[in-house]
Amino acid sequence: MSRFRMYPTPAQQASLLEQCKHARFVWNLALEQWSMWRRDNGPTPGHVEQARQLTEARSAFAWLRAGSQTVQQQALRDFDQAVKNFRAGTHGRPTWRKAGLHEGFRIVGPQACRIVQLNRKWAAALVPKVGWVRFRLSRAIPGAKSYRVTRDRAGRWHIAFAVIPGPIPAPATGGVVGVDRGVAVSAALSTGELLRCPDLSSRAAARLTHLQRRLARSRRGSNRRRRVKSAIAKLHAHAADRRKDWVEKVTTGLARRFDVIRVEDLGVARMTRRPKPRPDFARPGSYLPNGRRVKAVLNRGILANGWGSLVRRLEEKAPGRVERINPAYTSQTCSVCGHRAPENRESQAVFRCVACGHQAHADVNAASSIAAGRAVSARREMPGRVSPKREPQLATSV
Repeated sequence: MSRFRMYPTPAQQASLLEQCKHARFVWNLALEQWSMWRRDNGPTPGHVEQARQLTEARSAFAWLRAGSQTVQQQALRDFDQAVKNFRAGTHGRPTWRKAGLHEGFRIVGPQACRIVQLNRKWAAALVPKVGWVRFRLSRAIPGAKSYRVTRDRAGRWHIAFAVIPGPIPAPATGGVVGVDRGVAVSAALSTGELLRCPDLSSRAAARLTHLQRRLARSRRGSNRRRRVKSAIAKLHAHAADRRKDWVEKVTTGLARRFDVIRVEDLGVARMTRRPKPRPDFARPGSYLPNGRRVKAVLNRGILANGWGSLVRRLEEKAPGRVERINPAYTSQTCSVCGHRAPENRESQAVFRCVACGHQAHADVNAASSIAAGRAVSARREMPGRVSPKREPQLATSV
């Protein structure tokens, strides 16, 4: 997906928001019809029937007729494809689209090819019912047959062309690297490199704290609350942009430098779930402490370091060269002698093997164990004993 920043005029922004509203309305209406299916009521309307109903609705309602039929029909096609993907088991169940959160629509076909390059820095796209909208040329325009116009929470507009870039070729040097993901160090490599994902500056973080306190004092529905929420969204968007840029640069570098990249097989979505409440059976209706506050801090640290996006982009840029390793005891296993014991990990950053005396940064040692495939399973083994004949265990090979 090749994305560019759009700069519509105020009048074009209002028109784009109307198109987003129409696409969201059509999607949610199709989802409502699909969700009403019951065994006793018979089948719900399919794509062809919904397209016919949309034509009737456009003739009956002027506000819907004022929008682009191309955008509305494409929303129905996108929903039909989402249902097919859900039934095929490749994607999740289609969900509702909400105002302010899902602002966007897609253009497919000949109308998506109406792109004009104005000069070396600017180009324009002819959006139906909106006109020519300028966007910044940060790279060459790909030859795509569709594009999506979106608006994020910070109020920025983007145009994204549906182009899947090719994989990065392997260097063919036989190099293998292990990547250990953490919170203090975002990614530690077996080569000794410590990579840290950039976060907000101290000044921006202080402003974020100040804005969050102002938001807590604002009255719901007020203009002040709306302005404060917009300012907070811009800071979060800035942090997300920096994190995404870091992930893209790191994954491209790893794919170009190494033939095999080994990472821990971690379930990030499962690890960042909220802890379940603990009912207090001695006092009905009450609950015991479940460590929610501490878990929330850990979850924010995991998400802020881009654990999931790092591995996902590696698998997309280096298909077939990313191997997931069983993460059990990688932080306690010596990368030199293979000795495993909790005492090896002196602190968060220091690793000193009690058997051979090997000392290194704890995350680098774990990355070296991952690169060598020295991840032991959680079977019944005595602490500190690892069979020297153990073969590397790969969880899955992607």
